[in-house]
Amino acid sequence: MGGMVVAAGVGSRRAGRGQEWPAAEGERRSWAELPRPVRDALEEHLHARVLKSRSEPGGFSPGVASRLLLSDGRKVFAKVVGPEPNPSAPEVHRREAEVLAQMPPTAPVPRLLSEYDDGVWIALFLTEVDGRTPRLPWRSGELDRVLHAVERLATILTPSPFAAATFGERHRKAFTLWREMAGSYRDRTDRLENLDSWARGHLDELARLESKFEAASAGSTLLHSDLRADNILLGKDRVYIADWPGACIGAQWVDLLCFLPSVAMQGGPKPWTSFDLSPLASDAEPARVDSVLAALTGFFLGNSRQPPPPGLSTLRSFQLAQGVQALAWLRRRLDGR
Repeated sequence: MGGMVVAAGVGSRRAGRGQEWPAAEGERRSWAELPRPVRDALEEHLHARVLKSRSEPGGFSPGVASRLLLSDGRKVFAKVVGPEPNPSAPEVHRREAEVLAQMPPTAPVPRLLSEYDDGVWIALFLTEVDGRTPRLPWRSGELDRVLHAVERLATILTPSPFAAATFGERHRKAFTLWREMAGSYRDRTDRLENLDSWARGHLDELARLESKFEAASAGSTLLHSDLRADNILLGKDRVYIADWPGACIGAQWVDLLCFLPSVAMQGGPKPWTSFDLSPLASDAEPARVDSVLAALTGFFLGNSRQPPPPGLSTLRSFQLAQGVQALAWLRRRLDGR
């Protein structure tokens, strides 16, 4: 496959065996870097002082993500954002708070303990999970644990325990990029030189598949819709799924489909290997899978051509690397029909 490449360098991680991939990291602030008035307000909210803090680097939030030890002995996980550097970040945290507050107790997710929101700064205080993110490149045993957890999560969250936007509604504005690229290519306003040659030759088909993704993704399962290694925590006896602002409702197999390109990009097996063996995909209609995968691939590759959002300098290279894997999977499916 030509055209699309992932460059090593700033924002990349090397994890042995020659594997390289962009880091899933926003530009984190530590707890100590918060303005003093904000820290004072948060400690007042917690009714305790922060004695120790340890920042967690993974994830694309540009704010604070820290494990805190409080003066009363409690341990909590804090997610704190303000209006800078990314003004959309506070609304993302507000959405996550709404989701976590409604999660059933059986769901393997960190629990929302309290929320602070002064209209400018927002903080979520969650249970501190005794766990770690998966080792990368992926180990087969850890990946097996995670895939089993994704299957169990889909069972727990079917039907959805609360009302939410559908996957189609959530991504309606974002999953249009094959159609946009096809239009600009026909109009000769963008020659798409950095796009894979196979994709350029199939733009109309990819745009048609993308246009059907809303109906194709329909279902009754509450989805995470953004699963990656950096929002998965491996506990001793349980796998936890964190970071839920994108929660929405769709088909049981959609989370698995969205997750697997990142697995392949980070040294794991090819996406079709895990998908085709999963019970979540056993009843998935191939045409529906093709449509959702096409929309996801267009999202990754189309957005990777844009400048990075403020505070998220590695996001576009991370999207590109996932897009390369998703496109290989999509091409395999479409050429094999």
